[in-house]
Amino acid sequence: MPSPAKHHDVSVCIGRFQIFHNGQFALLKRALAAAPLCIVVIGSAHQARTPKNPFTWEERAEMIRLALPEADRSRVKFLPVRDYYDQARWVNAVRQGVLALAEAQVGASFVVVGHFKDATSHYLDSFAGWALDAAPPLGDIHASALRDTYFGNPLAALDATLAALVSQAPASTLAFLRAWAALPYFQTLAQEWQSLRQEKAQWAGSPYAPVFVTVDAVVQCAGRVLLIRRGRAPGKGLLAVPGGFIEQRETVYQSALRELAEETSIRLLEGDMHHALKAVQVFDHPDRSQRGRVITHAHRFDLGGRRPPEVQAADDAASAQWVPIDQLVSLEDQFHDDHFHMLDFFFALTPRG
Repeated sequence: MPSPAKHHDVSVCIGRFQIFHNGQFALLKRALAAAPLCIVVIGSAHQARTPKNPFTWEERAEMIRLALPEADRSRVKFLPVRDYYDQARWVNAVRQGVLALAEAQVGASFVVVGHFKDATSHYLDSFAGWALDAAPPLGDIHASALRDTYFGNPLAALDATLAALVSQAPASTLAFLRAWAALPYFQTLAQEWQSLRQEKAQWAGSPYAPVFVTVDAVVQCAGRVLLIRRGRAPGKGLLAVPGGFIEQRETVYQSALRELAEETSIRLLEGDMHHALKAVQVFDHPDRSQRGRVITHAHRFDLGGRRPPEVQAADDAASAQWVPIDQLVSLEDQFHDDHFHMLDFFFALTPRG
């Protein structure tokens, strides 16, 4: 594949790299040919392990590093960036992170190397002042299909599974996947993958892709927020805001109160809850949930400085607890779907930049 001449100071290659495959490797080689320093931006960082995000950003960086020739490894730096579900904020985080890692002089030349795969690639046009090298089509390789193959087959068939991927991923990636499958995460995520597939199969005969409406209750009290640990897949064992699906004869507010009571056994007067309601925010990013298209209405309640009410897990929750708000950032990689982002929206947990 033709590559641009090395006339930039820094190249930037952006992706999730879940799983690192030959198409992404081709882009990385192109980026290395464009500049002496390449910064690889690893998206969806700091997330809990799920079938969609099985590997930590450090594991993905190692997967990429192993694929590179020894001489090129020192030319690559890695920048982890969380999902903000806010394009402008995400672009700013990438830009500021790249500038900090590059330590470049004023007037340095940057180029973003990428491929317009589909509508999700429009972020490539978002970096004003940086050049864009849009690579041609790189073959029909999709990380989601690789993950389906990896988690969709029993561990006993690992050799055959990896053999099926031999033309789609570097040999070092396949070796990494073989070693990683021996860790306990593999079986847990394979079970989660199967549960999600079974759920989606129930809607396979629908003439339209389903859109689900849910509710969540963000309840604050005395510097703490009420969280559950999920008792069922998807996200079994992960932290979450109490919530669930809206019912036919309920408003979103009524559903939020019902789900809150069902999952935490909290007992408060309806008038107290109405007075404590401070905001309702819709979270509707298309990628916010593993289930598919899920639009939620998050209700934020502030119970003030009183002693937090007693809670006890029930229904879909394995546990319920009041967690100090100042500890939430340290728990970021334990949250289900976009629930950390939801809390970040209400409590400004991460820098706004």
